[in-house]
Amino acid sequence: MDLEFLTAALDELSGSDLSAFADTESIGQLHRQLARLEAIVTEATAAFDAAGNWVPDGARNASAWLTSMCHLPRTEARRQVRRGRELRHLPDCSRAWRDGDITAAQVDVIVSLRSDITQEALARDEEMLVDQARTLRHDSLVRAAAYWKQLADPDGTDEEEEKRRSRRDVYLANSFGGMWLGKMTLDPVSGAIVGSELERLEHHLFEADWAEARKTLGRDPHPSELARTSGQRRADALVEMATRSGTAPAGGRRPEPLFTVLVGFETLHGRICELADGTVVAPGSLLDWLDGAYLERAVFASGDRVEISAATRLFTGATRRAIEVRDRECTHPTCDVPASSCQADHIQPFAAGGATTQENGRLLCGFHNRLRNQRPPPGG
Repeated sequence: MDLEFLTAALDELSGSDLSAFADTESIGQLHRQLARLEAIVTEATAAFDAAGNWVPDGARNASAWLTSMCHLPRTEARRQVRRGRELRHLPDCSRAWRDGDITAAQVDVIVSLRSDITQEALARDEEMLVDQARTLRHDSLVRAAAYWKQLADPDGTDEEEEKRRSRRDVYLANSFGGMWLGKMTLDPVSGAIVGSELERLEHHLFEADWAEARKTLGRDPHPSELARTSGQRRADALVEMATRSGTAPAGGRRPEPLFTVLVGFETLHGRICELADGTVVAPGSLLDWLDGAYLERAVFASGDRVEISAATRLFTGATRRAIEVRDRECTHPTCDVPASSCQADHIQPFAAGGATTQENGRLLCGFHNRLRNQRPPPGG
């Protein structure tokens, strides 16, 4: 067959009024023909791969050629080549795909079942699995295939499940501007536990947003009229999960963030409005937390403040906290250890008459504090 005929047919179809194909029968037929075309392309690609016709262009392999010349994502190019290779061993699957009875997604499910251990059982049961693919929804086919694989290779499925579990990972890091970025990968059991609870809390927040918007508008709101997007509600639901976790142990309490806000300090050190860990926040962000947060007051004018005795040996209480707020981190020029991990040290040593006051105090991390107090070597 000349491919020009296919090209002409597609040109004629794309030039027509496509809204004429918006009925259920036409959409079903279009997807059926698309599946047939994908099957043809995949089998032709398999022949292209086997013949090595990608070699003259200097490609490393067929998938590299597809990635470069057909602009496919690397993963899709590899998947297409793998499908073609595996279909040589799955004649019933290949035939059903060419007929448009199943799709590429269903083919991938059946292809994934083939291994050195299961190939004989798959050759025996292929027709049965293809029949299921013709009638089952995709998620139901995935479930049926998983059960089939458990029976065909029980040891392998246990090992595969352990490998899946070993890939679990959560990444959460403080990024630029104080925003937190993350990624989560969970095994099926853990994912179901976390996912179902996240969905439950998100639905609860959705109902609250819906009720609030309905009360304001006097009618049922559109989703775009709600106070939060679905993604924002999931983020808030995740925070609520962490909050409830903190209250679960005996004596647990809901998080009570500490905000440090200095007023009238700008002329000396610049504006300060931040979390206790140093993350800068806008003043307006405090409003939602005022009923559950702590606000602290630090006094730096010597005539108005109340401090520990200047003769006290250690920096404690309000005096230490004032130094923490002022210095923010280790004062050694090469160090950025945060205040919470530093020691308050006397600038003029206490043993030499130095007073325990804000003016004579500074933050040093343990390393630099010990370094400062080391005696020089003899003769140094």
